[in-house]
Amino acid sequence: MAAGTLYTYPENWRAFKAQIAAQYSGARLKVASSSPAFTFGQTNRTPAFLNNFPLGKVPAYQGDDGFCLFESNAIAHYLSNDALRGATPQAAAQVLQWVSFADSEIIPPASAWVFPTLGIMQFNKQATEQAKEDVKRVLAVLNQHLNTRTFLVGERVSLADITVACSMLWLYKQVLEPSFRQSYPNATRWFTTCVNQPQFKAVLGEVKLCEKMAQFDAKKFADMQPKKETPPKKEKSGKEAAKPQEKKEKKKEEKKPAPEEEIDDCDAALASEPKTKDPYAHLPKSSFVMDEFKRKYSNEDTMTVAIPHFWEHFDHEGYSIWYSQYKFPEELTLTFKSCNLITGMFQRLDKLRKTAFASVILFGTNNDSSISGIWVFRGQDLAFTLCQDWQIDYESYDWRKLDSKSEECKTMVKEYFAWEGDFKHVGKAFNQGKIFK
Repeated sequence: MAAGTLYTYPENWRAFKAQIAAQYSGARLKVASSSPAFTFGQTNRTPAFLNNFPLGKVPAYQGDDGFCLFESNAIAHYLSNDALRGATPQAAAQVLQWVSFADSEIIPPASAWVFPTLGIMQFNKQATEQAKEDVKRVLAVLNQHLNTRTFLVGERVSLADITVACSMLWLYKQVLEPSFRQSYPNATRWFTTCVNQPQFKAVLGEVKLCEKMAQFDAKKFADMQPKKETPPKKEKSGKEAAKPQEKKEKKKEEKKPAPEEEIDDCDAALASEPKTKDPYAHLPKSSFVMDEFKRKYSNEDTMTVAIPHFWEHFDHEGYSIWYSQYKFPEELTLTFKSCNLITGMFQRLDKLRKTAFASVILFGTNNDSSISGIWVFRGQDLAFTLCQDWQIDYESYDWRKLDSKSEECKTMVKEYFAWEGDFKHVGKAFNQGKIFK
């Protein structure tokens, strides 16, 4: 039976998955989430921690035998028993299906909608409205699936239920008010059934469903922003002027713990740290509006509307187009695992979404596949090199900057954006694609 330590910070919903799985399986799990055992932002930056977990992210698991794991889904899977993972190949595949569903379909819109209500992200009306529609689609899928089922896979709680319920936790606590969830009674019944199981309650406590949809609080957002650069400027005014400033800083520090307790994501926790310099601050304003193109691509026909719009408005000086190719095709085995490489990279690049777009495609079949894609970046440099926050998996790819005015580039943009064409440079058939937007 597994035994070890889970490093995290308080109220991290990603860590909840592993903790609940351990409750069901009987795994012996110690949780290090506060000083002196673990201090987020300090312990996870030490050489010893980074030696075991190079990304420095949490949750992270270290077994008593020295076995280390990062990524919450992998940790939860390891701490589960066969009943949670799926006792048959079919059940195991269904569990994996719902775990992937949570990552790709629930978490992005849930974050876009909920995080502004917690003061973690700036409010964007378009993004929030789109997130609401995406959440409705997710709930509709769940509601239909659960029409004749108590749980997502089989007749008992599985890792599928644990993962999906944890991914939806903040939705139900913050924004899914009674009138909104009224249309999805099966989904809500399933959620309340899950969170009221003893194993869930041991980790989550009492989960109270939202009574009124939370809204963006500009003051809370302002309070959450870092103020660390202000004190040095105030010190120049002398000792007497510094004293009132110290009092103000103390008051601000006293207010901070309350909102930080609500932060449920590693990226959200990092939002309270000093802002890094905008890598594009030196560039002149561009005429190409990335969000406008993304809306066209998402909502209208790719070949007849989105691609013509792209080339009509593309700023050849302000943006660049890059071709990427995965360096290690010999390591690609099952296609669903290969596809997860793409999804995993996308999920950890949220901070790049505002200024980038990509279509990455998996070609071929099991044990004979390749990954390549077209990326559009602000500026003329490879974006990943400009900011430490963006350096996610990019070194696993070869990168080639394309001449955006060449016929080669136009052909590749058309094929990769539309997911159809000859793909003569690949030599394998299209399997599936993923869009970063």
